[in-house]
Amino acid sequence: MITTHHPNTETLLSAWARMNGAPSAPNEGARAADHPELLECLFVIERSDEGRWLFRNAGDQLGKLLGRDLGEQDCLDFWTGHDRNMVQSLIDSVRESRKPGILHATGETLTGTQVTIELTLAPLPTPRTDAAKNRLLGLYQILQAYPVLQGRPVWRHRVTAIYPPAIERQPSHIRLVASND
Repeated sequence: MITTHHPNTETLLSAWARMNGAPSAPNEGARAADHPELLECLFVIERSDEGRWLFRNAGDQLGKLLGRDLGEQDCLDFWTGHDRNMVQSLIDSVRESRKPGILHATGETLTGTQVTIELTLAPLPTPRTDAAKNRLLGLYQILQAYPVLQGRPVWRHRVTAIYPPAIERQPSHIRLVASND
């Protein structure tokens, strides 16, 4: 199934592929630095010793969209119930597969205004000295124009779709031998 994602998501995925030396990554193309609105909604989360996913860096716009300082905040605290479990599963699959995953959600302000959100997560390289630490690069992209929120932060999130990391099928190593005996 082919799905179209926001141009900022495509830019991030292209930049991630180039950073990781993917053979299918185009040498030229959209660059994150050419999209300042993308940079303002980027974040890095890191797995703590307790298994929490804490914000380490976050763009200023993301803090405004969520209505709080994100330093040391667990990114899973923005999700509740089954939605929290689904986001945790996506994070685990991105971490284990070492490939990006995407989630669509509905965000809602306290006044009931709803927006559609595209959340992209991609693994970052981890230094060998810190192998127990895992870091993910994320993009929190609202698919409508920001003025729809009227300056109100998004407080409630509900998952509407998950696009887990792509599975790479290993070629089979079966050899067929025929005998005429």
